[in-house]
Amino acid sequence: MTIEAAVALSALVVVLALCLAGIGVLIAQVRATDAAGEAARQAARGDDAAARAAVARLAPADSVLTLSGTDVVTAQVEAPPLGALLPGIRVGATAVAAREPDMP
Repeated sequence: MTIEAAVALSALVVVLALCLAGIGVLIAQVRATDAAGEAARQAARGDDAAARAAVARLAPADSVLTLSGTDVVTAQVEAPPLGALLPGIRVGATAVAAREPDMP
């Protein structure tokens, strides 16, 4: 094997690793978006525990949920996309839902 082939093969491995990391970040972003939407819907119904359970079930590991608002509930989910593999990078999503009126 020549040195040119070794350098080309190394470059190919690095590009493949970067592509796989990018796909991992994209998947984490979609999971955070889904979790934020579900958490906003659950919190709008007045069930904050179900909102937290939905984030634990849908979002990437070590996700953080922040709920705010009175008439309009805002759910914000932040998560590390690939755990500790990409330090300093976090993905996040925000969803909003109108609080449902109290039913008799």
